[in-house]
Amino acid sequence: MLADCLHDLTLLGPGGMAAMAGALFVAGLAGGATHCAGMCAPFVLAQAAATADRAASGGMLCRLAGAALLPYQAGRMLGYATLGALAGGATGLVTQVSGVRYLLAALLAAAAVLMLGQASARIATWLPRLPAPRLPAGIERRVAALLAAPTGWRGVALGLMLSALPCGLLYGALAAAAASGSVLGGALGMAAFVLGTVPALGGVALLGRLFGRRAGGPVLRAAGAALFALNGVVLAAMALRVAAMA
Repeated sequence: MLADCLHDLTLLGPGGMAAMAGALFVAGLAGGATHCAGMCAPFVLAQAAATADRAASGGMLCRLAGAALLPYQAGRMLGYATLGALAGGATGLVTQVSGVRYLLAALLAAAAVLMLGQASARIATWLPRLPAPRLPAGIERRVAALLAAPTGWRGVALGLMLSALPCGLLYGALAAAAASGSVLGGALGMAAFVLGTVPALGGVALLGRLFGRRAGGPVLRAAGAALFALNGVVLAAMALRVAAMA
């Protein structure tokens, strides 16, 4: 039973894990361009500014490598994958002990609702916006110190610390990852989500505030809404299929 909770990738049925990871990757693409580019821009721009001199002296290749912010992205990957592993493992344990597979369908349905909510928030601009997440004062001071020189392991630590920032998009991705029902499945799902956000954050680091402003434009909002709506439909269909298998 413990082994199943660790690495079982079959609870969602044939192709279910791949479909869930694909949906989370697309959610990362959409959210990266329409959400993360704005919410995480201060952290990304601060890192880009801190390494600007070194990147400029090395030419275009070094500039592109600097914009990738690889240590920071590695920390985000580790943090999000850990959250997904914990969520997937906990769900798998409950499912194995109780035999209630409807929990997986409920989590997929919750993820579908949260993704559809992300879509509606980008269409109905009159909906209230949640305030930007804030970190405790002690963590803010630590983050500020890391931002001063965000290279190597300091960049990894920064990404790891910031991966726990609360947001609705994260909750939707975690609900879908939890539905995998295993530590490995949850980690893979959240890793796919992080990979989807990388292009937008790299764009912010490379093009600065220009990309952040464009990310809030009507065309990108509409495209993001369409992708989130598609994710909602896919996850809802998966929820119905899992419920039918229960």
